[in-house]
Amino acid sequence: MGKFLAYFQIVIAILLMVSILLQNRGSGLSAAFGGDFGGFYTKRGIEKFLFIASSVLGGLFLLTSAALLVINP
Repeated sequence: MGKFLAYFQIVIAILLMVSILLQNRGSGLSAAFGGDFGGFYTKRGIEKFLFIASSVLGGLFLLTSAALLVINP
């Protein structure tokens, strides 16, 4: 069971890194030259999905870490 959780945690970690790296807040060439919007806006579409996915994956990562600590002290 511990081995399965360890592999599952590796998969979650990779998916979490990808979901965080795909989020692009204030990035782009226009932000480098002062063309950044800088205002508040709501998340829509894929940006909202990535935000929710990274939150869920972060929670799963914490749960699997705690489970691995309980199983393998």
